[in-house]
Amino acid sequence: MTGNIRTFILMAAMTALLMILGQMIGGTGGMVFALVLAGATNLWAWWNSDKAMLRQQNAVPVTRAQSPQLYDMVQRLAQRAQMPMPALYILQTEQPNAFATGRDPQNGAVAVTQGLLGALSHDEIEGVIAHELAHIRNRDTLTMTVTATLAGAIAMLGNMMLFTGGRDNRGGLLGGILAMVLAPVAAGLVQMAISRTREYEADRLGAQICGKPLALASALARISNMAGRTVNIPAERNPAAASMYIVNPLHALRADRLFATHPPTEERIARLQAMAR
Repeated sequence: MTGNIRTFILMAAMTALLMILGQMIGGTGGMVFALVLAGATNLWAWWNSDKAMLRQQNAVPVTRAQSPQLYDMVQRLAQRAQMPMPALYILQTEQPNAFATGRDPQNGAVAVTQGLLGALSHDEIEGVIAHELAHIRNRDTLTMTVTATLAGAIAMLGNMMLFTGGRDNRGGLLGGILAMVLAPVAAGLVQMAISRTREYEADRLGAQICGKPLALASALARISNMAGRTVNIPAERNPAAASMYIVNPLHALRADRLFATHPPTEERIARLQAMAR
């Protein structure tokens, strides 16, 4: 409940920032335009975000005939989570990682990399799959899609401020530059804060689904250690999708924690170990 309240507050802050930028550009009319823009882009994201994400990451669909052990594992865990069997995909990269997408449990999808299947044990893979199923059950994938869309709209309005200077040219070039730079940064920080909050909850629920919190902790440690040594080309080409993965897939893993899309792996592992105890 606390995580949901925090997410609601942060998303409200992003909406308010979007409206402020719209008002700075065109007064009341600009504020209305900003809300309509956010609504239209979110409507598109509602129906198409899962397909776009899977296409961007070069995901390949998998049937039971192609990978019966993996398919049966996902199906068994989905039953334990009391949710429909999600679509299953393989990512053609040697970096061990995984993500989930879909607007609701009825339209969910789980994608795992070739590297994850080759590097992790059976129990560790179960922990990762359970974590992704938790994201789908909690509708985190929809929440992150909405926040990413709002962040994109804020960045676009920030760019507009650079060229218009705002309503009646208030603030001039300096105001436009500040809006262009600071607004997207603020939106990105809010987006990252929401992502970090959701990861902790997905770890907790995922551990409950698989019944093996230490296996998930071990998987996080191994993925985090190996991800920094292997380039995930599709993720590098579409860095906005980094927050969807179980561990940051980008090579900028040593960035300041303020700009991290995921909470510290050490803290996630410590929470899972405490849960096991």
